[in-house]
Formats: sequence, C-alpha cells, structure tokens
Amino acid sequence: MPLSNYFMSTELVVDVVVEKTGFLTKLLQKIVDVSPEEVRPMLLSCAYFFFLLSSYFILRPIRDEIGAANGVQNLPWLFTGTLLTTLVASPIFSTLVVKLPVKRFITYTYLFFTTNIAVFYFLFKFLPPSKVFLPSCVFFVWISMFNLFVVSIFWAFMADVFHPSQGKRLFGFIAGGGTLGSLVGSAITASLAVKIGTINLFLISVILLLGGLFCVQVFPTNFRKNLDSEPDDPEFTKNLIGGKILAGLTHTTKSPYLLGICCYVFLFTIGSTFLYFQQTSIVATAFQQRGERQAFLAKLDFIISLLTLLIQFLLAGRIIQRFGISLTLAFLPALSIIGFAGLGAVPMLPVFAGFQIMRRSSNFAISGTVREVLFTVLSREDKYKAKNFIDTFVYRSGDQIGAWSNALLAWVGLGFAGISWVAVPISILWLILGLWLGYKQIELVKQTDPQ
Repeated sequence: MPLSNYFMSTELVVDVVVEKTGFLTKLLQKIVDVSPEEVRPMLLSCAYFFFLLSSYFILRPIRDEIGAANGVQNLPWLFTGTLLTTLVASPIFSTLVVKLPVKRFITYTYLFFTTNIAVFYFLFKFLPPSKVFLPSCVFFVWISMFNLFVVSIFWAFMADVFHPSQGKRLFGFIAGGGTLGSLVGSAITASLAVKIGTINLFLISVILLLGGLFCVQVFPTNFRKNLDSEPDDPEFTKNLIGGKILAGLTHTTKSPYLLGICCYVFLFTIGSTFLYFQQTSIVATAFQQRGERQAFLAKLDFIISLLTLLIQFLLAGRIIQRFGISLTLAFLPALSIIGFAGLGAVPMLPVFAGFQIMRRSSNFAISGTVREVLFTVLSREDKYKAKNFIDTFVYRSGDQIGAWSNALLAWVGLGFAGISWVAVPISILWLILGLWLGYKQIELVKQTDPQ
C-alpha cells in the first residue's frame, strides 16, 4: 500500500473511533472544556507532542551529564556553539517555510533530525572512548538546537490550527501530552541507561520522533472549515505561507508586541541558564559517578514531569481562563523571585532541587502554555517565522548572555548564593513585562478574534 494511502486509511480509522466513542468525549469534557468536533485534533495534538518530548527526554539526561562531565567552566563555550549553530539553522528553516507547504516542511525538518540522531548513534557506538570528546560537545550543541526547533514547530502548528479562545481552553491539555512524553522518556532513560547502555537509547529516540511525524501526516487538514478566519481554505496546511526569508526578524523588530515577547523569553532564559549552571555545579559536586549523575537528573526530570502532568491535564486550562493571561504570565516570575531569594539565603542541594522542580513544572504546565497563546493572535507568517526566530535565536541569545554573565559573575567572586541574588531583580522586571504582555494580548484578541 502506498504511504499516502496508509495515512488516509489510518486517518479514517481515527475519525471513526473518535466520532463513535461518545463516552470518550463525555469523559474528556469533564476534564477540559472541549467540544465534540475538537476532540480528534486535540487528541492528535497530544499524541504529536507526546512523541516529540519522549524522544527528547530520552536524550536530555545524556546531554546534561555531558555538561557535568566536561566541567562548568566549559559550558559558556558550548552555549556559544549552540547560538552560532542556531544562526546558521534559522535562515534554512525560514527558506523551507517560504517554499514548502506546512506539512511538507515539518516533515523534512523532522526527518533531518531523525537522521542526525542515527548519525550520533553510530559515532558513539563505534568510536573509541578517547575520540568521543568532540562528538560529545557537538551532541550537546545539537540537542539544544533540536529541542528548540521541534518544539517551536509544534507550537507554531498549534497556533495555526487553533483560535485564541481555543488555545486558552485546550493548550494546557495538549501540553499535557508532551509532559506525559517527557515522563515516559525520563523513565526510559532512568530504567534502561545501565541495562541496555546509553548508546542504544538513541534508537528508541528515533522511533518516537518518527511517531510524532506520523501524527503530523494524519492531522485533520479540514479542521479549520468551521473556523471564521479561513472559511474558503479548508486545507490550509497544504498551502504555502510564502513571504520573505527574513520576515521573522523584520516583523519582530517592528512590532512592540513581538518585541515584548522577545524580552519575556529573553529574561526567562537568562534565569533558566543561571539555574542550569547551578545545577551543573551542584550535581557535579554531590555525585562522583557518571551513572549516579544521570540517574539523579533523570529522576529530577521524572518528578517535574509527573507534577506538570497533573497540573496540565486537570488544572491548566481552567487556571488560564480563571485568572487571565496577565496574571498567569506573572506567576512564574513571582515564583522565581521567591526561589532565587531562597537559594541566595540557603544555597543547598535540597533547596535547589525543590526550586528547580517548582520552576520547571510551573513553566511547562502554566507559563509555557500561556506563552504559546500569545502567538495565536498573529498572522500565519508570524506564527511560523517570528515565533521560530524568538524560540530559537532570541532564546539562545538569552542562553548566551546568561552563560557568559554567569562566568563573569563567578570571575568577580560571586558564588552560588551571590548569583542567585542577581537573578532576583531580573525576575522582578520579568514579572512586570508579563503583566503588560497579557494586557496587549487581550487588545489584539478584540481586533482579530470576534469570538
């Protein structure tokens, strides 16, 4: 059977299952505010995100262990390499967006990353231990870029197919699919890293990433036929977005709203980078064996994913609807103010672990989800190009500034506690910006979405 026919037959089966299973729809409606016609795309979106993040979280502890093994003093250079790689990759991605239909450029991008994982598998499988240092550094840089691009593409696609009002209701639940994937990926690494060897985990990651690609292929192209903004284009995902390659940059610099999102992401990333450096330092000190470090980091990811999952599936959508965009965007900065102040006062592993768990779970479950809602009011071109520019270049620029700022602060004599105190005023500025962005998003919704 031709592959296209296989996708079509599978799509039909999914349609029948969802439409005939009234019990499933009623059950979901008790958890999330979803209409019957939204069930199928919502569940496919969950599955899509599940496969992406399970693939990534299998590899994430390996990257973090590489960072700890190479030493915190080398991390700024690895972050620099990540930024430079992103600078090269972003124009290539924009070219695909301009020249190819949405589903096709997503397919090409994911197949490219799948091939990369296979290449790393063969390198680590057959190179002698004395030769793996350089490939390990390349892998650290690559996986940081991989995570940003595949997740950015996913949320751009979600912002494209769902209305702002739908995003508020459904994005929290959809994000829960990714969290479940991160939970499964972390559990796979924690349980199998020693039993089957780290290298063989790469093959599992490849299979899962291909699962995400499959979900893209069977996603309902006629979903928007009931949406007001695209009444004459029911198969809009097959059409070219077009525009200019550098539109992501030029549109962002001309829009106060997009610049505000840039600054919000930038400040978030600086704080996350500070915390990542603290994690690398404290984990390297607390655990001497590579296997112990991998197991601890995987368990930390597992706890974060479990807590995030519960919030996303049960509370996130209702929290966003109840408190609104502004207060939801301000929650994580407020938590960061408290957490960094706590680390400054008591710089110990249990305090760090507790703050890391609360910050990352809150980001994944609430703040990260509501950030994606900000993009639903943009044009289709900006949803892919400007969003990708922000999610990759701006994000990695924040990484870069945070990495070298951390090194500079350490050089002038600030230790673990001192750097934590520096992050407090940064978080205060971040909180103010979140409140402003929520106000602007509401204004744009009134202009673009009559619902």
